Amino acid sequence: MVKVLFVCLGNICRSPMAEAIFRHLVKEKGLENQIAIDSAGTGDWHIGNPPHKGTQDILTKNQINFEGIKARQVKESDLTDFDYIIAMDAENIGNLKKMSGFNKAGYVGRLLDFVPDALLNDVPDPYFTGNFDEVYELVTTGCENLLADIIDKHIHV
Repeated sequence: MVKVLFVCLGNICRSPMAEAIFRHLVKEKGLENQIAIDSAGTGDWHIGNPPHKGTQDILTKNQINFEGIKARQVKESDLTDFDYIIAMDAENIGNLKKMSGFNKAGYVGRLLDFVPDALLNDVPDPYFTGNFDEVYELVTTGCENLLADIIDKHIHV
């Protein structure tokens, strides 16, 4: 089982969007029994809350299910429990590096590292920009490429 954790600041905009999109893509490929997916935030402001309304709206518009997703904070055990920790930006990579288990973590990188032709390195935070459409496009492309990478390296179809 390959375990993937998406991380952003508050776990209500970008990382739950990535979790929902990635779950959708994994389900389309019939790989739900081979890939586990979750999301978390480095901050604790929104613990227990559902995704932001903007995230809910863009996911609903694109027929992506986000049922059951609730904000939680990254735990030190996440660093060793997950094979891939995919942060939305450099700030969150920095926050993860401050955690004591970081050196034992598997792969830690940014989602847009999987989009070599992206004009950005970080997924912008729509909580501040309001641009959920741009973020949806970036996250979708990143998730598609991440899934292709995981399939190539770990899944024997």
